[in-house]
Amino acid sequence: MIQSIAFILGTTLMYATPLIYGALGGVFSENSGVVNIGIEGMMTIGAFSGAASTFLLCDLYGPVWWVPWLGFLIAAIAGGLFGLLHAVASVTFNADQVVSGIAINFLGPGVSLFLAGILFGGSTTTPAIPLEAKLLRPFNNLLQDNPILGPIFNQYISVYIALFLVFVSWYVLYKTKLGLRIRAVGEHPEAADTLGISVYKIRYLSVIISGALSGLGGASLSMAIIANFRPTLISGQGFIALAAMIFGKWKPQGAMWACLLFGATTAVQIYLGSPQVGFKISTHLLSMIPYVITLIVLMGFVGKSASPAANGVPYEKGKR
Repeated sequence: MIQSIAFILGTTLMYATPLIYGALGGVFSENSGVVNIGIEGMMTIGAFSGAASTFLLCDLYGPVWWVPWLGFLIAAIAGGLFGLLHAVASVTFNADQVVSGIAINFLGPGVSLFLAGILFGGSTTTPAIPLEAKLLRPFNNLLQDNPILGPIFNQYISVYIALFLVFVSWYVLYKTKLGLRIRAVGEHPEAADTLGISVYKIRYLSVIISGALSGLGGASLSMAIIANFRPTLISGQGFIALAAMIFGKWKPQGAMWACLLFGATTAVQIYLGSPQVGFKISTHLLSMIPYVITLIVLMGFVGKSASPAANGVPYEKGKR
């Protein structure tokens, strides 16, 4: 029984991690007043870029220690570039932010599959990353054989980075001048502008950060949980991350708890599908669990959450 609980807790942390990155990305973007529906596409390009660059770097230099770190960074840069595209469309040209985000969701998988075909001989997937080039498990030597603590805490470094970034995001948004400016721009951009705050610069920065974090979320799947990129790797995680951000009331700590809830639904799904449980449940029913829980949460809590006042509202300097 204790080992089953440990398995569920560890799996919860593992599968909540990509959602935490994506949800934090949404927190930054939407607190500045820019709706980011494109988290899914940004996660996809991050997943591809991280896996592809890590494999190619391994081909050139071997699985040396810095290769996965560089691949992780490249994933963030790729996600940030897609965030920049979203910012250009929605901030500079005042395009409909939802439409721009949907376009990013089509563009991310499209670019990923196109580049995979060019780089890997027409394949829609990347080759498997060598095990030594996956993101490391910092406590592997200490906890590998522990039947209780091992399943819970012997996680990839991406898990601990995500939890650390929750604290960093909270600190930036609520304890720094930059965070005050981000929230001011998201609540009342006209007032922020009169105080000398550049609404455009703050929104650009926030959306690029959103893309970079989402890219890391995708890479935490393709470089840790799974050792390659495939077209179905990011299957709704971006939208679940968006739901977690709403459930968490646009706050980093709230989004984290919501992501852990959704991660737990995936963990329960995997546990119930394992042969150790002793009774057979249709895999189709099990695969529905995370999405059903997402819908229930949204139906029950969205109306009680208040987004930043100017969220989704284009800003044109000098116009009211």
